[in-house]
Amino acid sequence: MMHMPNTLLLANRHGQIRSVAFNPRLTGLLILAGIIMIAGSILFSGFRAGINTEARQQLSEVVELRTLLLQQQSEIARAHKVAEENLDALTLRLGRMQARMLRLDTLGERLVQQADLDAAEFDFNRVPPVGGPQNATSLSTITVPDFLDMFEEMVVIAEDREIKLTALEQLINNRNLNERIIPSGRAVEHGVLSSKYGRRIDPFSGKQDDHKGIDITSKEGSSILAVADGIVTWSGERAGYGRLVEINHGNGYVTRYGHNKRQLVKVGDTVRKGESIALMGSTGRSTGPHVHIEVMHNGKQVNPDNYLNN
Repeated sequence: MMHMPNTLLLANRHGQIRSVAFNPRLTGLLILAGIIMIAGSILFSGFRAGINTEARQQLSEVVELRTLLLQQQSEIARAHKVAEENLDALTLRLGRMQARMLRLDTLGERLVQQADLDAAEFDFNRVPPVGGPQNATSLSTITVPDFLDMFEEMVVIAEDREIKLTALEQLINNRNLNERIIPSGRAVEHGVLSSKYGRRIDPFSGKQDDHKGIDITSKEGSSILAVADGIVTWSGERAGYGRLVEINHGNGYVTRYGHNKRQLVKVGDTVRKGESIALMGSTGRSTGPHVHIEVMHNGKQVNPDNYLNN
């Protein structure tokens, strides 16, 4: 049996009636298609909404990660700057430490020379030998704070050594200065004492007289030596002395060398202990080649035997 499609009668506003054929099967399919489209649209909208939400979450996480990365980069930059500043400061201190150690080496070498020590025993260019058995249980890696503490300790030790060595140098200089400005040693390399200091029979008058120095005889032309460092304050003729050299040594000490054949220094010359200042002769009030030596301290003649070895 054939099913005829149902007919719908529709009236418009003018009262005209139109008939529309109605097919239930086609209508059902259309309704089903609409439902599917609506459901698909809903699912697609939900899918898109989900995707958008996830994308926003991922974008938010990316922004947070980027912010965290920027913070870490900033912290790394600050740490790098602090490390560079600390390294620059440490390098500067190390440079100062090296300069101080160089001064200590120079000062030490100078002290060895001034104190007349064995240079081989006190070699400041050689690292002192060290050694000993290894204790494996006590080995440990030095940390940065440990290193900085050790460095500070070395700085303090170096400063203390520099102060003490400088004080020692001053003492040695003072000792050497005293040794060089106080008359001592020999005024003639090879000579014989011919007249002592004090009361004696004058060789010209035969009467007793005060001899204010000592006389040392040797071969004419022999070198007469300065018995201390000083400055020549007289070099020429003087009554009774003949050709005379007078040297001021400081600290109140003055020495005189008379009867010279020839002067080798002039007024204002600086002389060193042991330097030849004149040649032995017999000028002035003299009976033969010799040198008359006087030692004065604070303006008074003193016994040269207390200072000289001749």
